[in-house]
Amino acid sequence: MSKQGSEQNKSNSLESSWFSFDSLKQKSLFRRKSVDFISDESPHGSEYSAHGLKKSLTVVDLTSLGIAAILGAGVFSTIGTAAASGGPAVSMLFIFTAIACGFSALCYAQFASTIPVAGSAYTYAYASMGELIAWIIGWDLIMEYAIGNIAVAISWSDYFTALLWQYHIPFPKYFSMDFVTSLRGYEMVTKGLADKGMSISEIANAGFSQHTIEAYTAYVKAPHILGIPIVMDLPAFLITIFVTIITYIGIRESKKAANLMVLLKVAVVLLVIGVGSYFIQPANWVPFAPEGVGGVLKGVSGVFFAYIGFDAISTTAEECKNPKKDLPLSMMYSLVICTVLYVLISLVLTGIVPYKNLSVGDPLAYVFGPEGVNLPWVSSLVAGSALIALFSVLLVFQLGQPRIWMVMGRDGLLPKAFARIHPKFKTPSFATIITGLITSLPCIFMNLTEVTDLTSIGTLFAFVIVCTGVLFMDSSKARFKVPYINSQWIFPACVAVLFYISIEHKNLRTIFSDDNFINGDQLIFCFYFLLMIILAIMAFIRKLSLIPLLGILFCGYLMTELGTTNWIRFGLWMLIGLIIYFLYGRKHSELNLKRNFS
Repeated sequence: MSKQGSEQNKSNSLESSWFSFDSLKQKSLFRRKSVDFISDESPHGSEYSAHGLKKSLTVVDLTSLGIAAILGAGVFSTIGTAAASGGPAVSMLFIFTAIACGFSALCYAQFASTIPVAGSAYTYAYASMGELIAWIIGWDLIMEYAIGNIAVAISWSDYFTALLWQYHIPFPKYFSMDFVTSLRGYEMVTKGLADKGMSISEIANAGFSQHTIEAYTAYVKAPHILGIPIVMDLPAFLITIFVTIITYIGIRESKKAANLMVLLKVAVVLLVIGVGSYFIQPANWVPFAPEGVGGVLKGVSGVFFAYIGFDAISTTAEECKNPKKDLPLSMMYSLVICTVLYVLISLVLTGIVPYKNLSVGDPLAYVFGPEGVNLPWVSSLVAGSALIALFSVLLVFQLGQPRIWMVMGRDGLLPKAFARIHPKFKTPSFATIITGLITSLPCIFMNLTEVTDLTSIGTLFAFVIVCTGVLFMDSSKARFKVPYINSQWIFPACVAVLFYISIEHKNLRTIFSDDNFINGDQLIFCFYFLLMIILAIMAFIRKLSLIPLLGILFCGYLMTELGTTNWIRFGLWMLIGLIIYFLYGRKHSELNLKRNFS
Protein backbone atom coordinates (compact mmCIF):
# COMPACT_ATOMS: atom_id res chain seq x y z
CA MET A 1 0.00 0.00 0.00
CA SER A 2 1.29 3.48 -0.85
CA LYS A 3 2.23 5.97 1.84
CA GLN A 4 -0.64 8.23 0.74
CA GLY A 5 -3.13 5.35 0.97
CA SER A 6 -1.87 4.42 4.42
CA GLU A 7 -2.25 7.99 5.59
CA GLN A 8 -5.78 8.13 4.19
CA ASN A 9 -6.86 4.94 5.96
CA LYS A 10 -5.35 6.19 9.17
CA SER A 11 -7.07 9.56 8.88
CA ASN A 12 -10.36 8.04 7.82
CA SER A 13 -10.59 6.01 11.00
CA LEU A 14 -10.29 6.63 14.73
CA GLU A 15 -9.14 3.06 15.27
CA SER A 16 -5.52 4.07 15.75
CA SER A 17 -6.20 7.30 17.62
CA TRP A 18 -6.21 8.11 21.30
CA PHE A 19 -10.02 8.34 21.10
CA SER A 20 -10.98 4.82 20.09
CA PHE A 21 -12.96 1.82 21.23
CA ASP A 22 -9.89 -0.44 21.26
CA SER A 23 -9.78 -0.37 25.05
CA LEU A 24 -13.54 -0.88 25.32
CA LYS A 25 -14.37 -3.45 22.65
CA GLN A 26 -13.79 -6.38 25.01
CA LYS A 27 -16.35 -4.94 27.40
CA SER A 28 -19.89 -6.19 26.91
CA LEU A 29 -21.50 -2.84 26.12
CA PHE A 30 -19.13 -2.21 23.20
CA ARG A 31 -18.53 -5.72 21.87
CA ARG A 32 -18.59 -5.75 18.08
CA LYS A 33 -19.29 -8.18 15.28
CA SER A 34 -16.37 -8.38 12.88
CA VAL A 35 -16.93 -7.36 9.26
CA ASP A 36 -15.90 -10.84 8.06
CA PHE A 37 -18.37 -12.51 10.39
CA ILE A 38 -21.23 -10.24 9.29
CA SER A 39 -20.39 -10.64 5.59
CA ASP A 40 -20.54 -14.43 5.92
CA GLU A 41 -24.26 -14.01 6.68
CA SER A 42 -24.87 -13.07 3.04
CA PRO A 43 -22.86 -15.42 0.78
CA HIS A 44 -22.22 -14.56 -2.87
CA GLY A 45 -23.15 -16.72 -5.79
CA SER A 46 -26.40 -17.98 -4.31
CA GLU A 47 -30.01 -17.27 -5.18
CA TYR A 48 -30.80 -16.93 -1.48
CA SER A 49 -28.99 -15.32 1.43
CA ALA A 50 -27.73 -17.49 4.25
CA HIS A 51 -31.00 -16.84 6.05
CA GLY A 52 -33.32 -17.67 3.17
CA LEU A 53 -34.11 -14.23 1.73
CA LYS A 54 -34.62 -14.15 -2.05
CA LYS A 55 -31.91 -12.20 -3.97
CA SER A 56 -33.85 -10.46 -6.72
CA LEU A 57 -33.15 -6.69 -6.61
CA THR A 58 -31.09 -4.86 -9.26
CA VAL A 59 -29.79 -1.28 -9.27
CA VAL A 60 -32.93 -0.19 -11.15
CA ASP A 61 -35.14 -1.82 -8.53
CA LEU A 62 -33.16 -0.25 -5.69
CA THR A 63 -33.21 3.21 -7.26
CA SER A 64 -36.94 2.82 -7.77
CA LEU A 65 -37.38 1.88 -4.11
CA GLY A 66 -35.34 4.93 -3.12
CA ILE A 67 -37.44 7.28 -5.25
CA ALA A 68 -40.59 5.56 -3.98
CA ALA A 69 -39.55 6.32 -0.39
CA ILE A 70 -38.35 9.90 -0.97
CA LEU A 71 -40.82 11.23 -3.52
CA GLY A 72 -43.95 11.06 -1.43
CA ALA A 73 -45.32 13.03 1.51
CA GLY A 74 -42.74 15.79 1.04
CA VAL A 75 -43.63 16.78 -2.50
CA PHE A 76 -47.38 16.26 -2.06
CA SER A 77 -47.82 17.79 1.38
CA THR A 78 -45.07 19.30 3.54
CA ILE A 79 -43.51 21.28 0.68
CA GLY A 80 -46.48 23.70 0.90
CA THR A 81 -45.94 24.51 4.58
CA ALA A 82 -42.20 24.95 4.03
CA ALA A 83 -42.78 27.30 1.06
CA ALA A 84 -45.32 29.35 3.04
CA SER A 85 -42.69 29.94 5.73
CA GLY A 86 -39.66 30.74 3.59
CA GLY A 87 -40.95 31.80 0.18
CA PRO A 88 -39.16 30.88 -3.07
CA ALA A 89 -35.88 30.54 -1.15
CA VAL A 90 -37.16 27.24 0.24
CA SER A 91 -35.75 25.75 -2.96
CA MET A 92 -32.29 26.51 -1.52
CA LEU A 93 -33.27 24.74 1.69
CA PHE A 94 -33.98 21.63 -0.37
CA ILE A 95 -30.46 21.85 -1.77
CA PHE A 96 -28.95 22.41 1.70
CA THR A 97 -30.86 19.44 3.10
CA ALA A 98 -29.91 17.30 0.10
CA ILE A 99 -26.24 18.11 0.71
CA ALA A 100 -26.60 17.07 4.36
CA CYS A 101 -28.32 13.86 3.25
CA GLY A 102 -25.68 13.42 0.55
CA PHE A 103 -22.87 13.34 3.10
CA SER A 104 -24.84 10.72 5.02
CA ALA A 105 -25.58 8.79 1.81
CA LEU A 106 -21.86 8.50 1.05
CA CYS A 107 -21.29 7.10 4.53
CA TYR A 108 -24.21 4.69 4.11
CA ALA A 109 -22.72 3.64 0.77
CA GLN A 110 -19.34 2.81 2.31
CA PHE A 111 -20.98 0.68 4.98
CA ALA A 112 -23.33 -0.98 2.47
CA SER A 113 -20.45 -1.94 0.18
CA THR A 114 -18.46 -3.33 3.11
CA ILE A 115 -21.29 -5.05 4.99
CA PRO A 116 -23.91 -6.07 2.39
CA VAL A 117 -26.47 -7.49 4.82
CA ALA A 118 -29.85 -6.34 6.08
CA GLY A 119 -30.10 -4.06 9.10
CA SER A 120 -29.08 -0.66 7.70
CA ALA A 121 -27.56 1.69 10.30
CA TYR A 122 -28.09 -0.88 13.06
CA THR A 123 -25.74 -3.41 11.42
CA TYR A 124 -23.23 -0.67 10.54
CA ALA A 125 -23.11 0.57 14.13
CA TYR A 126 -22.67 -3.01 15.42
CA ALA A 127 -19.57 -3.45 13.26
CA SER A 128 -18.02 -0.06 13.98
CA MET A 129 -19.04 1.15 17.44
CA GLY A 130 -20.35 -1.83 19.33
CA GLU A 131 -23.52 -3.43 20.66
CA LEU A 132 -24.87 -0.63 22.85
CA ILE A 133 -24.68 1.94 20.03
CA ALA A 134 -26.17 -0.62 17.66
CA TRP A 135 -29.15 -1.15 19.97
CA ILE A 136 -29.64 2.61 20.34
CA ILE A 137 -29.71 3.12 16.57
CA GLY A 138 -31.90 0.05 16.03
CA TRP A 139 -34.40 1.38 18.55
CA ASP A 140 -34.15 4.83 17.00
CA LEU A 141 -34.88 3.50 13.50
CA ILE A 142 -38.35 2.52 14.69
CA MET A 143 -39.04 6.27 14.72
CA GLU A 144 -38.01 6.55 11.09
CA TYR A 145 -39.79 3.55 9.60
CA ALA A 146 -42.69 2.47 11.83
CA ILE A 147 -43.63 5.86 13.29
CA GLY A 148 -42.80 7.54 9.97
CA ASN A 149 -45.26 5.25 8.25
CA ILE A 150 -47.96 6.35 10.68
CA ALA A 151 -47.52 9.91 9.40
CA VAL A 152 -47.60 8.76 5.78
CA ALA A 153 -50.74 6.67 6.38
CA ILE A 154 -52.51 9.65 7.95
CA SER A 155 -51.57 11.82 4.95
CA TRP A 156 -52.83 9.11 2.58
CA SER A 157 -56.13 9.05 4.46
CA ASP A 158 -56.50 12.84 4.12
CA TYR A 159 -56.02 12.70 0.35
CA PHE A 160 -58.31 9.70 0.02
CA THR A 161 -61.24 11.28 1.88
CA ALA A 162 -60.71 14.62 0.11
CA LEU A 163 -60.89 12.86 -3.25
CA LEU A 164 -64.11 11.13 -2.21
CA TRP A 165 -65.69 14.44 -1.26
CA GLN A 166 -64.48 15.97 -4.54
CA TYR A 167 -66.62 13.40 -6.35
CA HIS A 168 -69.51 13.96 -3.91
CA ILE A 169 -69.00 10.65 -2.10
CA PRO A 170 -69.53 11.46 1.60
CA PHE A 171 -67.28 9.86 4.20
CA PRO A 172 -67.91 10.39 7.93
CA LYS A 173 -65.43 12.78 9.50
CA TYR A 174 -65.39 10.75 12.70
CA PHE A 175 -64.01 7.81 10.71
CA SER A 176 -61.33 9.86 8.92
CA MET A 177 -59.79 11.81 11.82
CA ASP A 178 -57.73 10.86 14.85
CA PHE A 179 -59.28 11.08 18.31
CA VAL A 180 -56.76 13.61 19.66
CA THR A 181 -57.48 16.14 16.90
CA SER A 182 -61.25 15.78 17.34
CA LEU A 183 -60.98 16.19 21.12
CA ARG A 184 -58.84 19.31 20.77
CA GLY A 185 -61.33 20.74 18.27
CA TYR A 186 -64.22 20.03 20.63
CA GLU A 187 -62.46 21.67 23.58
CA MET A 188 -61.41 24.68 21.52
CA VAL A 189 -64.91 25.32 20.17
CA THR A 190 -66.75 24.82 23.47
CA LYS A 191 -64.32 27.06 25.33
CA GLY A 192 -64.37 29.70 22.59
CA LEU A 193 -68.16 29.81 22.47
CA ALA A 194 -68.37 30.04 26.26
CA ASP A 195 -65.86 32.91 26.34
CA LYS A 196 -67.87 34.80 23.71
CA GLY A 197 -71.23 33.99 25.23
CA MET A 198 -72.40 32.34 22.01
CA SER A 199 -74.56 29.29 21.40
CA ILE A 200 -73.74 26.20 19.34
CA SER A 201 -75.95 27.49 16.52
CA GLU A 202 -73.61 30.48 16.13
CA ILE A 203 -70.48 28.39 15.60
CA ALA A 204 -70.13 29.43 11.93
CA ASN A 205 -69.78 33.08 12.97
CA ALA A 206 -67.39 32.49 15.87
CA GLY A 207 -64.20 32.81 13.80
CA PHE A 208 -63.03 29.20 14.03
CA SER A 209 -61.08 27.65 11.17
CA GLN A 210 -62.79 25.10 8.95
CA HIS A 211 -60.46 22.38 10.26
CA THR A 212 -61.40 23.18 13.88
CA ILE A 213 -65.11 23.07 13.07
CA GLU A 214 -64.66 19.72 11.30
CA ALA A 215 -62.83 18.32 14.35
CA TYR A 216 -65.60 19.54 16.65
CA THR A 217 -68.29 18.07 14.39
CA ALA A 218 -66.49 14.72 14.24
CA TYR A 219 -66.37 14.54 18.04
CA VAL A 220 -70.02 15.50 18.50
CA LYS A 221 -71.52 13.32 15.75
CA ALA A 222 -69.39 10.22 16.41
CA PRO A 223 -71.12 7.07 17.67
CA HIS A 224 -70.61 6.44 21.38
CA ILE A 225 -69.76 3.29 23.29
CA LEU A 226 -70.16 3.54 27.08
CA GLY A 227 -70.31 7.30 26.67
CA ILE A 228 -66.99 7.50 24.79
CA PRO A 229 -67.09 8.92 21.23
CA ILE A 230 -65.63 6.52 18.67
CA VAL A 231 -63.38 8.66 16.49
CA MET A 232 -60.75 6.93 14.38
CA ASP A 233 -58.81 7.33 11.14
CA LEU A 234 -60.21 4.22 9.50
CA PRO A 235 -58.66 4.66 6.00
CA ALA A 236 -55.18 5.06 7.54
CA PHE A 237 -55.69 1.86 9.52
CA LEU A 238 -56.92 -0.13 6.52
CA ILE A 239 -54.19 1.05 4.13
CA THR A 240 -51.43 -0.02 6.53
CA ILE A 241 -53.04 -3.45 6.88
CA PHE A 242 -53.17 -3.76 3.08
CA VAL A 243 -49.51 -2.74 2.69
CA THR A 244 -48.52 -5.22 5.39
CA ILE A 245 -50.19 -8.03 3.45
CA ILE A 246 -48.27 -7.07 0.29
CA THR A 247 -44.91 -6.97 2.07
CA TYR A 248 -45.69 -10.24 3.83
CA ILE A 249 -46.25 -11.99 0.48
CA GLY A 250 -42.82 -11.08 -0.84
CA ILE A 251 -40.18 -8.67 -2.11
CA ARG A 252 -40.68 -9.58 -5.77
CA GLU A 253 -44.33 -8.60 -5.69
CA SER A 254 -43.49 -5.48 -3.66
CA LYS A 255 -40.79 -4.30 -6.06
CA LYS A 256 -43.08 -4.68 -9.07
CA ALA A 257 -45.74 -2.57 -7.38
CA ALA A 258 -43.14 0.01 -6.30
CA ASN A 259 -41.60 0.28 -9.78
CA LEU A 260 -45.02 0.88 -11.36
CA MET A 261 -46.01 3.50 -8.79
CA VAL A 262 -42.70 5.31 -9.17
CA LEU A 263 -43.20 5.63 -12.93
CA LEU A 264 -46.71 7.00 -12.43
CA LYS A 265 -45.88 9.59 -9.78
CA VAL A 266 -42.69 10.80 -11.50
CA ALA A 267 -44.77 11.29 -14.65
CA VAL A 268 -47.31 13.35 -12.68
CA VAL A 269 -44.58 15.45 -11.04
CA LEU A 270 -43.04 16.15 -14.46
CA LEU A 271 -46.50 17.06 -15.74
CA VAL A 272 -46.95 19.54 -12.89
CA ILE A 273 -43.53 21.07 -13.61
CA GLY A 274 -44.18 21.24 -17.36
CA VAL A 275 -47.72 22.62 -17.22
CA GLY A 276 -47.03 24.84 -14.23
CA SER A 277 -44.04 26.50 -15.88
CA TYR A 278 -46.40 28.21 -18.35
CA PHE A 279 -48.21 29.95 -15.49
CA ILE A 280 -45.20 31.19 -13.55
CA GLN A 281 -45.27 34.89 -12.69
CA PRO A 282 -41.67 35.98 -11.99
CA ALA A 283 -42.99 38.77 -9.74
CA ASN A 284 -43.88 36.09 -7.20
CA TRP A 285 -40.18 35.30 -6.84
CA VAL A 286 -39.37 38.84 -5.70
CA PRO A 287 -38.11 39.05 -3.01
CA PHE A 288 -36.61 35.59 -3.19
CA ALA A 289 -36.30 35.22 0.60
CA PRO A 290 -39.07 37.47 1.96
CA GLU A 291 -38.88 36.06 5.49
CA GLY A 292 -35.08 35.96 5.68
CA VAL A 293 -32.94 33.06 6.83
CA GLY A 294 -35.14 32.47 9.87
CA GLY A 295 -38.24 32.05 7.72
CA VAL A 296 -36.50 29.60 5.41
CA LEU A 297 -35.21 27.50 8.32
CA LYS A 298 -38.73 27.25 9.78
CA GLY A 299 -39.38 24.77 7.00
CA VAL A 300 -36.58 22.41 8.08
CA SER A 301 -38.90 19.76 9.51
CA GLY A 302 -41.13 19.71 6.44
CA VAL A 303 -38.24 19.78 3.96
CA PHE A 304 -36.24 17.11 5.74
CA PHE A 305 -39.32 14.90 5.98
CA ALA A 306 -39.29 15.01 2.18
CA TYR A 307 -35.93 13.17 2.18
CA ILE A 308 -36.70 10.53 4.75
CA GLY A 309 -36.42 7.09 3.21
CA PHE A 310 -33.36 7.06 0.94
CA ASP A 311 -31.56 4.97 3.54
CA ALA A 312 -34.37 2.38 3.43
CA ILE A 313 -32.59 0.94 0.40
CA SER A 314 -29.85 -0.40 2.66
CA THR A 315 -32.32 -2.56 4.60
CA THR A 316 -32.78 -4.75 1.50
CA ALA A 317 -29.06 -5.58 1.20
CA GLU A 318 -29.56 -9.35 1.53
CA GLU A 319 -32.09 -9.30 -1.31
CA CYS A 320 -29.76 -7.53 -3.78
CA LYS A 321 -28.05 -9.41 -6.58
CA ASN A 322 -24.89 -7.26 -6.35
CA PRO A 323 -25.14 -5.22 -3.13
CA LYS A 324 -21.54 -3.96 -3.00
CA LYS A 325 -21.97 -2.16 -6.31
CA ASP A 326 -25.69 -1.49 -6.60
CA LEU A 327 -26.45 -0.15 -3.10
CA PRO A 328 -24.07 2.86 -3.26
CA LEU A 329 -25.15 3.71 -6.82
CA SER A 330 -28.87 3.48 -6.10
CA MET A 331 -28.64 5.71 -3.03
CA MET A 332 -26.94 8.50 -4.92
CA TYR A 333 -29.14 8.13 -8.01
CA SER A 334 -32.37 8.37 -6.02
CA LEU A 335 -31.12 11.30 -3.93
CA VAL A 336 -30.00 13.34 -6.95
CA ILE A 337 -33.16 12.63 -8.99
CA CYS A 338 -35.48 13.60 -6.13
CA THR A 339 -33.52 16.76 -5.27
CA VAL A 340 -33.81 18.05 -8.83
CA LEU A 341 -37.55 17.37 -8.81
CA TYR A 342 -38.01 19.02 -5.40
CA VAL A 343 -36.18 22.20 -6.40
CA LEU A 344 -38.14 22.50 -9.65
CA ILE A 345 -41.47 21.84 -7.92
CA SER A 346 -40.79 24.44 -5.20
CA LEU A 347 -39.89 27.06 -7.81
CA VAL A 348 -43.00 26.28 -9.87
CA LEU A 349 -45.33 26.44 -6.87
CA THR A 350 -43.96 29.73 -5.55
CA GLY A 351 -43.96 31.12 -9.10
CA ILE A 352 -47.63 30.31 -9.78
CA VAL A 353 -49.17 31.74 -6.59
CA PRO A 354 -47.89 34.01 -3.78
CA TYR A 355 -45.93 31.89 -1.32
CA LYS A 356 -48.21 32.74 1.63
CA ASN A 357 -51.09 30.96 -0.10
CA LEU A 358 -49.28 27.61 -0.04
CA SER A 359 -49.95 26.79 3.61
CA VAL A 360 -52.31 23.97 2.65
CA GLY A 361 -52.21 20.19 2.93
CA ASP A 362 -52.35 19.59 -0.83
CA PRO A 363 -50.24 22.35 -2.45
CA LEU A 364 -49.84 20.67 -5.85
CA ALA A 365 -53.57 20.24 -6.26
CA TYR A 366 -54.20 23.71 -4.80
CA VAL A 367 -52.22 25.68 -7.40
CA PHE A 368 -54.24 24.07 -10.22
CA GLY A 369 -57.55 24.57 -8.44
CA PRO A 370 -59.89 27.59 -8.42
CA GLU A 371 -57.53 29.58 -6.17
CA GLY A 372 -54.66 29.00 -8.63
CA VAL A 373 -54.70 28.62 -12.41
CA ASN A 374 -58.05 26.77 -12.39
CA LEU A 375 -57.22 23.60 -14.30
CA PRO A 376 -59.54 21.09 -12.60
CA TRP A 377 -58.33 18.09 -14.59
CA VAL A 378 -54.75 18.65 -13.43
CA SER A 379 -55.90 19.20 -9.84
CA SER A 380 -57.84 15.91 -9.85
CA LEU A 381 -54.92 14.07 -11.44
CA VAL A 382 -52.54 15.38 -8.78
CA ALA A 383 -54.90 14.40 -5.96
CA GLY A 384 -55.20 10.89 -7.37
CA SER A 385 -51.46 10.55 -7.89
CA ALA A 386 -50.86 11.61 -4.28
CA LEU A 387 -52.58 8.40 -3.21
CA ILE A 388 -50.18 6.40 -5.39
CA ALA A 389 -47.15 8.36 -4.17
CA LEU A 390 -47.97 7.98 -0.50
CA PHE A 391 -48.82 4.31 -0.95
CA SER A 392 -45.38 3.67 -2.44
CA VAL A 393 -43.75 5.34 0.58
CA LEU A 394 -45.79 3.12 2.87
CA LEU A 395 -44.61 0.11 0.89
CA VAL A 396 -40.90 0.90 1.16
CA PHE A 397 -40.99 1.78 4.86
CA GLN A 398 -43.03 -1.34 5.58
CA LEU A 399 -40.28 -3.32 3.87
CA GLY A 400 -37.54 -1.65 5.91
CA GLN A 401 -38.70 -1.98 9.51
CA PRO A 402 -39.20 -5.80 9.57
CA ARG A 403 -35.74 -6.38 8.13
CA ILE A 404 -34.13 -4.31 10.88
CA TRP A 405 -36.02 -6.26 13.52
CA MET A 406 -35.11 -9.48 11.73
CA VAL A 407 -31.39 -8.76 12.14
CA MET A 408 -31.84 -7.67 15.76
CA GLY A 409 -33.66 -10.96 16.37
CA ARG A 410 -30.76 -12.91 14.84
CA ASP A 411 -28.38 -11.10 17.15
CA GLY A 412 -30.46 -11.99 20.21
CA LEU A 413 -31.26 -8.40 21.12
CA LEU A 414 -34.91 -9.18 20.37
CA PRO A 415 -36.72 -12.53 20.71
CA LYS A 416 -35.82 -15.07 18.00
CA ALA A 417 -39.33 -14.91 16.58
CA PHE A 418 -38.37 -11.63 14.90
CA ALA A 419 -35.76 -13.49 12.82
CA ARG A 420 -38.27 -16.06 11.56
CA ILE A 421 -38.42 -16.41 7.73
CA HIS A 422 -41.63 -17.58 6.07
CA PRO A 423 -40.97 -20.98 4.38
CA LYS A 424 -42.97 -20.10 1.26
CA PHE A 425 -42.72 -16.30 0.81
CA LYS A 426 -39.11 -16.01 2.10
CA THR A 427 -39.91 -12.84 4.05
CA PRO A 428 -39.45 -11.99 7.77
CA SER A 429 -43.00 -13.07 8.62
CA PHE A 430 -43.33 -12.38 12.35
CA ALA A 431 -41.48 -9.05 12.14
CA THR A 432 -43.71 -7.97 9.24
CA ILE A 433 -46.88 -8.74 11.21
CA ILE A 434 -45.64 -6.86 14.28
CA THR A 435 -44.68 -3.90 12.09
CA GLY A 436 -48.18 -3.90 10.64
CA LEU A 437 -49.76 -3.85 14.08
CA ILE A 438 -47.46 -1.16 15.48
CA THR A 439 -48.05 1.01 12.43
CA SER A 440 -51.78 0.48 11.92
CA LEU A 441 -53.14 0.72 15.46
CA PRO A 442 -51.63 4.15 16.32
CA CYS A 443 -52.97 5.49 12.98
CA ILE A 444 -56.39 5.43 14.58
CA PHE A 445 -55.60 8.05 17.23
CA MET A 446 -52.20 9.73 16.65
CA ASN A 447 -51.75 13.33 15.45
CA LEU A 448 -49.93 13.96 12.15
CA THR A 449 -47.75 16.92 13.20
CA GLU A 450 -46.34 15.23 16.29
CA VAL A 451 -45.60 12.04 14.37
CA THR A 452 -43.81 13.96 11.59
CA ASP A 453 -41.52 15.80 14.02
CA LEU A 454 -40.63 12.59 15.87
CA THR A 455 -39.80 10.89 12.59
CA SER A 456 -37.51 13.74 11.51
CA ILE A 457 -35.49 13.85 14.72
CA GLY A 458 -35.14 10.06 14.81
CA THR A 459 -33.93 9.90 11.22
CA LEU A 460 -31.42 12.72 11.65
CA PHE A 461 -30.01 10.95 14.69
CA ALA A 462 -29.59 7.80 12.60
CA PHE A 463 -27.70 9.80 9.96
CA VAL A 464 -25.39 11.26 12.62
CA ILE A 465 -24.60 7.78 13.98
CA VAL A 466 -23.81 6.41 10.50
CA CYS A 467 -21.47 9.33 9.74
CA THR A 468 -19.77 8.80 13.10
CA GLY A 469 -19.46 5.09 12.40
CA VAL A 470 -17.42 5.71 9.25
CA LEU A 471 -14.80 7.44 11.39
CA PHE A 472 -14.47 4.29 13.49
CA MET A 473 -14.54 1.62 10.79
CA ASP A 474 -11.65 0.02 8.95
CA SER A 475 -12.18 1.06 5.33
CA SER A 476 -9.56 -1.31 3.89
CA LYS A 477 -12.26 -3.88 2.99
CA ALA A 478 -14.74 -1.40 1.53
CA ARG A 479 -15.41 -1.61 -2.20
CA PHE A 480 -16.73 1.94 -2.09
CA LYS A 481 -14.92 4.45 0.14
CA VAL A 482 -15.95 7.91 1.17
CA PRO A 483 -13.49 10.20 -0.65
CA TYR A 484 -10.86 11.37 1.81
CA ILE A 485 -10.41 15.13 2.24
CA ASN A 486 -8.21 16.42 5.05
CA SER A 487 -10.48 18.20 7.54
CA GLN A 488 -7.69 19.76 9.63
CA TRP A 489 -8.45 23.36 8.62
CA ILE A 490 -11.72 23.11 6.70
CA PHE A 491 -13.93 21.59 9.41
CA PRO A 492 -13.01 24.04 12.20
CA ALA A 493 -13.67 26.86 9.72
CA CYS A 494 -17.09 25.37 8.87
CA VAL A 495 -17.99 25.18 12.57
CA ALA A 496 -16.99 28.81 13.05
CA VAL A 497 -19.00 29.98 10.03
CA LEU A 498 -22.09 28.04 11.11
CA PHE A 499 -21.90 29.57 14.59
CA TYR A 500 -21.56 33.07 13.14
CA ILE A 501 -24.61 32.55 10.92
CA SER A 502 -26.60 31.17 13.87
CA ILE A 503 -25.96 34.10 16.23
CA GLU A 504 -28.94 36.09 14.97
CA HIS A 505 -31.16 33.18 13.98
CA LYS A 506 -30.83 31.54 17.40
CA ASN A 507 -30.86 34.94 19.15
CA LEU A 508 -27.73 33.90 21.01
CA ARG A 509 -26.92 37.46 22.10
CA THR A 510 -29.69 37.24 24.71
CA ILE A 511 -27.77 34.51 26.52
CA PHE A 512 -25.31 37.12 27.75
CA SER A 513 -27.99 39.63 28.73
CA ASP A 514 -28.92 40.12 32.37
CA ASP A 515 -32.58 40.49 31.43
CA ASN A 516 -32.97 37.14 29.70
CA PHE A 517 -32.59 33.48 30.56
CA ILE A 518 -31.41 30.86 28.14
CA ASN A 519 -34.38 28.96 26.68
CA GLY A 520 -34.59 25.30 25.75
CA ASP A 521 -33.82 25.79 22.06
CA GLN A 522 -30.74 27.87 22.87
CA LEU A 523 -29.57 25.29 25.41
CA ILE A 524 -29.85 22.52 22.81
CA PHE A 525 -27.86 24.57 20.30
CA CYS A 526 -25.14 25.41 22.86
CA PHE A 527 -24.75 21.70 23.70
CA TYR A 528 -24.57 20.91 19.98
CA PHE A 529 -22.00 23.64 19.39
CA LEU A 530 -19.87 22.38 22.30
CA LEU A 531 -19.81 18.91 20.70
CA MET A 532 -18.82 20.45 17.37
CA ILE A 533 -15.94 22.31 19.02
CA ILE A 534 -14.67 19.02 20.47
CA LEU A 535 -15.02 17.37 17.06
CA ALA A 536 -13.20 20.30 15.41
CA ILE A 537 -10.27 19.86 17.82
CA MET A 538 -10.11 16.15 17.03
CA ALA A 539 -10.29 16.92 13.31
CA PHE A 540 -7.39 19.34 13.62
CA ILE A 541 -5.23 16.92 15.61
CA ARG A 542 -6.06 13.70 13.76
CA LYS A 543 -6.72 15.05 10.23
CA LEU A 544 -9.97 13.14 10.02
CA SER A 545 -12.01 12.60 6.86
CA LEU A 546 -14.06 15.72 6.06
CA ILE A 547 -17.23 14.24 4.52
CA PRO A 548 -18.40 12.23 7.58
CA LEU A 549 -17.68 15.27 9.76
CA LEU A 550 -19.79 17.50 7.52
CA GLY A 551 -22.60 14.93 7.71
CA ILE A 552 -22.46 15.13 11.51
CA LEU A 553 -22.29 18.94 11.42
CA PHE A 554 -25.24 19.53 9.08
CA CYS A 555 -27.53 16.75 10.31
CA GLY A 556 -26.83 17.73 13.90
CA TYR A 557 -27.70 21.34 13.09
CA LEU A 558 -30.99 20.29 11.51
CA MET A 559 -31.78 18.42 14.74
CA THR A 560 -31.40 21.67 16.72
CA GLU A 561 -34.17 23.20 14.58
CA LEU A 562 -36.81 20.69 15.74
CA GLY A 563 -37.61 22.25 19.12
CA THR A 564 -37.32 21.40 22.80
CA THR A 565 -40.55 19.39 22.97
CA ASN A 566 -39.38 16.97 20.31
CA TRP A 567 -36.03 16.55 22.07
CA ILE A 568 -37.81 15.66 25.30
CA ARG A 569 -39.99 13.08 23.52
CA PHE A 570 -36.93 11.71 21.73
CA GLY A 571 -35.08 11.41 25.04
CA LEU A 572 -37.96 9.52 26.64
CA TRP A 573 -38.12 7.15 23.67
CA MET A 574 -34.39 6.43 23.96
CA LEU A 575 -34.74 5.88 27.71
CA ILE A 576 -37.43 3.23 27.13
CA GLY A 577 -35.15 1.53 24.60
CA LEU A 578 -32.22 1.43 27.02
CA ILE A 579 -34.41 -0.14 29.71
CA ILE A 580 -35.42 -2.90 27.29
CA TYR A 581 -31.79 -3.49 26.29
CA PHE A 582 -30.52 -3.85 29.85
CA LEU A 583 -33.45 -6.03 30.90
CA TYR A 584 -33.39 -8.35 27.84
CA GLY A 585 -31.01 -7.60 24.97
CA ARG A 586 -27.71 -7.50 26.85
CA LYS A 587 -28.32 -10.88 28.49
CA HIS A 588 -29.63 -12.67 25.36
CA SER A 589 -27.16 -11.18 22.89
CA GLU A 590 -25.51 -13.78 20.62
CA LEU A 591 -22.16 -12.11 21.25
CA ASN A 592 -22.70 -12.48 24.96
CA LEU A 593 -23.47 -16.18 24.51
CA LYS A 594 -20.81 -17.02 21.90
CA ARG A 595 -18.20 -14.35 22.59
CA ASN A 596 -17.74 -13.96 18.83
CA PHE A 597 -16.69 -10.37 18.70
CA SER A 598 -13.84 -8.47 17.09
